[in-house]
Amino acid sequence: MRPVVARVPIRRAIANFLEHEGLAAVETPALQVSGGLEVHLAAMPAEVLGKRRYLHTSPEFAMKRLVVRERRSIYQFAKVYRDEPASSTHHPAFEMLEWYRVGHGLGRLIEDCLEILRRARHSAGGPMLIEWHGERCDLAADPEVLSCADAFHRYAGIELAAVAGNRDALAEAVQSQAGLACDPSDTWEDIFFRVLLNRIEPWLGIGAPTFLTGYPREQAALARMDPSEPGTAERVELYVCGLELANGFGELTDAVEQRARFTRDQSEKQLLYNTSYPLPDSMLAALERGMPRTSGMALGFDRLVMLMTGAEHIEDVLWLPME
Repeated sequence: MRPVVARVPIRRAIANFLEHEGLAAVETPALQVSGGLEVHLAAMPAEVLGKRRYLHTSPEFAMKRLVVRERRSIYQFAKVYRDEPASSTHHPAFEMLEWYRVGHGLGRLIEDCLEILRRARHSAGGPMLIEWHGERCDLAADPEVLSCADAFHRYAGIELAAVAGNRDALAEAVQSQAGLACDPSDTWEDIFFRVLLNRIEPWLGIGAPTFLTGYPREQAALARMDPSEPGTAERVELYVCGLELANGFGELTDAVEQRARFTRDQSEKQLLYNTSYPLPDSMLAALERGMPRTSGMALGFDRLVMLMTGAEHIEDVLWLPME
């Protein structure tokens, strides 16, 4: 089966699983008031009836509004758009699978991801042991669940708790322990991601799927803080064969805290890139009305198809790439 053709049975298998689990399929508009508030995310603007709008970088804001309104678990396959350079594993216009589980935590998202991996592989044909870019991963194996703290200690020799929030201490540790250079202009977040990308990610998802958990509060984004682990957020990322595949949160439901985070991110984006996007006021208003305890996951569908078919380049799994 050609890699691009596998999109159809893989999508069907996932939809059947999620609907059997009671999740409702939804569709949300691609054009939104806010392009997304993550600092390093670049949205694509559009003029609509004389007003500035943005193609969504994720359907998250709209889907959370639906969770509040419908009070039930939902999912969506959505085309999303990010103004970022293309690579072998990224395309500026790509497909995302996003789902929200009402009344569940991160453990249920991990179970969902494992089931999705296995059903996707079965629908594409072939054994559960996959090979991609010279690495192997047994999708039938028990997953590795690894905290950020343990990953930094194991693969970079850095005690993350000792440098939490301290940019200079992290830079010193990274240069002396991980052998990576730091620039004076680097923020704590910049250095964190440099270590993650260069020293940790290549080792994740080798042999078995890896779920990276316990992100420091600086990387909480839209996740609530973990009451059992001070200083860490309820956030998890899935890796297979060294490739990041999915990102999930125990969703923050406190509208005041979420607005404060968004405002900080707005200011930082303006400082770094001389641009910013409006706050998603409709989503914040939904949180004010009361969002039930919910966990949510966003999974790169194109990357999933690549892994399941052994495709070397993301354009191998697109019917037509962007011209």
